[in-house]
Amino acid sequence: MAAVWQQVLAVDARYNAYRTPTFPQFRTQYIRRRSQLLRENAKCGFEPGLRRQYLRLRSQLLALRYGPLSEQSSFRASSVRSSRTTLDRMEDFEEDPRVQGARGHRRSVSRGSYQLQAQMNRAVYDERPPGSLVPTSVAEASRAMAGDTTLSENYAFAGMHHIFDQHVDSAVPRLQFANDDKRLLACCSLDGTLSIMTLSPPPPTVKVTLKGHAGPVTDFAWSLSNDIIVSTSKDGTLRIWNTEDGRCIREVADPEGSELLCCTFQPMNNNLTVVGNSKHHLQVVNISTGKKVKGGSSKLTGRVLSLSFDAPGRILWAGDDRGSIFSFLFDMATGKLTKAKRLVVNEGSPISSISARSWISREARDPSLLINACVNKLLLYRVVDNEGTLQLKRSFPIQHGSQPLHSIFCPLMSFRQGACVVTGSEDACVYFFDVERNTKAIVNKLQGHSGPVLDVSFNCDESLLASSDTTGMVIIWRREQK
Repeated sequence: MAAVWQQVLAVDARYNAYRTPTFPQFRTQYIRRRSQLLRENAKCGFEPGLRRQYLRLRSQLLALRYGPLSEQSSFRASSVRSSRTTLDRMEDFEEDPRVQGARGHRRSVSRGSYQLQAQMNRAVYDERPPGSLVPTSVAEASRAMAGDTTLSENYAFAGMHHIFDQHVDSAVPRLQFANDDKRLLACCSLDGTLSIMTLSPPPPTVKVTLKGHAGPVTDFAWSLSNDIIVSTSKDGTLRIWNTEDGRCIREVADPEGSELLCCTFQPMNNNLTVVGNSKHHLQVVNISTGKKVKGGSSKLTGRVLSLSFDAPGRILWAGDDRGSIFSFLFDMATGKLTKAKRLVVNEGSPISSISARSWISREARDPSLLINACVNKLLLYRVVDNEGTLQLKRSFPIQHGSQPLHSIFCPLMSFRQGACVVTGSEDACVYFFDVERNTKAIVNKLQGHSGPVLDVSFNCDESLLASSDTTGMVIIWRREQK
């Protein structure tokens, strides 16, 4: 029944833009009330056939009233063109040709710590009796929060907890829950502002709005202690914000005057932030001084769209709008970046999102990278050495041709069979995939947005999922209670 009422809600959401175009607040109130009524009716036990008949009639009436909607384009078959590097092979990269030796040989690839980590993970797992847990504190904490549920049960998100509309009619490209937090959520908007929202105690409210950017806000990141947010904007500035009162602590202008498109904190040193711009440059910035770090810059083949560190902060991956992913070795003492590897996912296809995870579950024990790359697929790569070399593990079909979509690993891991990733899609849906399931990998599908879903984020215990779209709507989904 839940799947049918979600389809009804999705139909209403897609037509919602036609309702009272001059009163966007009414549209949000309408969809909230529809969600509430449909959830209540779903509990009444109506015959599935009657519900499906209602869905057909509802769709026909809305089409008569507002006109038929244009269908989203179907998945396009995307063949990956061959080049020096392919989907599952990376090349070595030396900036100084003298390092290669007299005959120009490339250096040998050390598989070091990443291969050792994967072997240790397997050894610990293989010594355990079948069906038992890997004995880590993360695994035990995850199990305590999620309980003894199957993967499908644990990701049975359906009910809308709340809808935020303060950025209505301006896309919300990024949103993220605060670190290790259940209630604080932030998002940025192309209207030039950021919002910090609190979800409890009820009712959910906008705690503070961060104003100051003179152009669309493209990305942001929470500090580890959640007291600072850094943001980038097309106005060419990086801003540092106090999350309690919304005060802008510092503004750092890009020396080239270019648009700033992405940012991330160095996980082991939150005094350092990495920023990518529209002139292909990557730069490490000291947010305490506002100055660039010497040796902490490099150039990619295109506009820098996405960034992600590994957990220890030793490897940084950066994606650009030409379809390339570069790995960099990060010097923890100096902040210097050394270019290591390059992978061309698909020539000319923007890399809109990169997420790194040291290991996902008992079955997926290798360090992994999750990639959105405008190829109508969500890509999962294995990290095979300590220079960030990537090897394609598998892909999942989604609708992604042009929008800057993002995806995430689920925060809880290692406590049950299977592992889950979540992504937005251009068909206005949120998809949950089991990375270890060979067939029928979709675990759940959420419908309710009226435009392409750009970003998704879990709170720390996976009780809530947030998603944002191109219309400015932010939906908070609540996990079904068993």
